[in-house]
Amino acid sequence: MKNRPSIHDFDWVLLAIVGVISGLGVLEVYSSTHASGMAGMHWKQVMWVGIGLVGMFLISRIDYHMLMDQAPFLYLFGVATLLVVLAIGHSRFGARRWVELGGGVNLQVSELMKLIIIIVLARYFTEVRTDRLALQDLAKIVILTGIPVGLILVQPDLGTAMLLVPVAAVGAFLAGIEWKHAAAGLLLAALLIPVGWDMRHHLKPYQQQRITTFLHPEENPRGAGYQILQSEIAVGSGGFWGKGFGKGSQNQLGFVPVRYSDFILAALAEEQGFIGICVVLLLYLGLILRLVDNAQKAKDRAGMYVVMGVTSILGFHVLVNASMVIGYMPVTGIPLPLMSYGGSATAFVFMSLGLVMNVRMRRFVN
Repeated sequence: MKNRPSIHDFDWVLLAIVGVISGLGVLEVYSSTHASGMAGMHWKQVMWVGIGLVGMFLISRIDYHMLMDQAPFLYLFGVATLLVVLAIGHSRFGARRWVELGGGVNLQVSELMKLIIIIVLARYFTEVRTDRLALQDLAKIVILTGIPVGLILVQPDLGTAMLLVPVAAVGAFLAGIEWKHAAAGLLLAALLIPVGWDMRHHLKPYQQQRITTFLHPEENPRGAGYQILQSEIAVGSGGFWGKGFGKGSQNQLGFVPVRYSDFILAALAEEQGFIGICVVLLLYLGLILRLVDNAQKAKDRAGMYVVMGVTSILGFHVLVNASMVIGYMPVTGIPLPLMSYGGSATAFVFMSLGLVMNVRMRRFVN
């Protein structure tokens, strides 16, 4: 055993996978924006990747046990900042999700809350000393997760709110949720679907349209169904080999909506085809498997829960985004990790990977 972590214990394989995915993302952002008024956006993404790498290295140097000791304060800070966003946050497209930091930089606080909830739930699951979660344990987990979920839903940001749920679900599974409690939870969720459907009238108009048209977007091709239809056209037109870098008509002519962010996978599918999509999805599979491997090699349960929390969020990110692009899920605004353009989202991914590196580097530390 060693007294301090070494840089040699860094997961260089994981970092290489992250670097390749990020590089492909920068190239696709360039392809999607270079012939438009957003030219140069790829340099901003390079900047965010660089900032993210610095943040990842910094977080990897702080013992994750120390971070978990501060979990209650981090949780209160996260909830407080979400309340601040609702009170004085910057509004855009009818949603209040950002805090202005100056210089044209906006911070999406809900991204920070994802990082905090990973640490908070990891600490809670670690403190459960039994092999089976009691009903009161599940109730506490629901409360801990439900408060930030509710505050994020009010912004409104359904996509980010959804991303907190897998952390709690995966953690509960690993901590030993009883099958009868899991079955009861699934049954309750199924029973609440009709209630949720009736509550759709309280959503923003664009959210109602996303829910009601994603199964049949052709019924409103110039309205709510436009995004999904154009995305599907781009994916299908790419064929097996794709049209070539910078040659996708749907992408280059701006038909693919938000082609540099939420629908970057559709733009890539048009230009690189089925082969390109397979390569990208295999890279994400390699990323997820590497994260699971780090969780298995963690020296304690705390580290395992931290890494699996990161794994659950990133895996859900990829699943939802890919499903959205091909029309199997409503448009939720969930970006593709490491590839989609965005400051707060990119920073979160690298900071969460910093937690993973943190756990890995302390495998052999006293």
